[in-house]
Amino acid sequence: MTTRDPASINRVRKRPKQARSRAMFEDIIEAAARIIERDGLGAVSTNAVAETAGVSIGSLYQYFPNQVVILAELTRRERELLREGVSSASLQREDASMEHALEGMIEAAVAHQLARPHLARALDFAEASLDLIAETELMGEDIMTSVAAMLRRYGYPRADEAAQDLVSMAKGMIDAAGLAGETDAAALSARVRRAALGYLRY
Repeated sequence: MTTRDPASINRVRKRPKQARSRAMFEDIIEAAARIIERDGLGAVSTNAVAETAGVSIGSLYQYFPNQVVILAELTRRERELLREGVSSASLQREDASMEHALEGMIEAAVAHQLARPHLARALDFAEASLDLIAETELMGEDIMTSVAAMLRRYGYPRADEAAQDLVSMAKGMIDAAGLAGETDAAALSARVRRAALGYLRY
């Protein structure tokens, strides 16, 4: 990876507007993900990404000044998939019991971590060098807001405090499982569910 440049880490050169350009933009990001899964984080370079995406290096540079920005955009994409998955799970189970609503949110988070485990582990490792702390905190707040809203629907006391604890607990267990190379989503979901329900019933 190139030396970190705080002024450029969080910014692409421009955002694509036309459908064809947006598709190419996404192809570039996905190419980086495939390289990470195949060869590891250290194999990501602008030339390798352009070749894998099937675009010219000039086309890549229209949007991405370096591979660090590509990795930052990939990290954002994966975070948004997680946020959307958890929020959607909460809405889909509005009529279920609190336990089942929480179970859906846990399953969504576990599914995201284990869907592409090598990618998730690599991005967790790279995150510290991408200077995305503020964005990470905002995403965490969004997820906690979804959990707190779910708890309030069922009249659970201290919903905000409980949401913070539950999210921290689940994140710790899920991240640790990912780093350990676990692949059994059902078993991991069951463990996180037991911990979460134990907390709620205390």
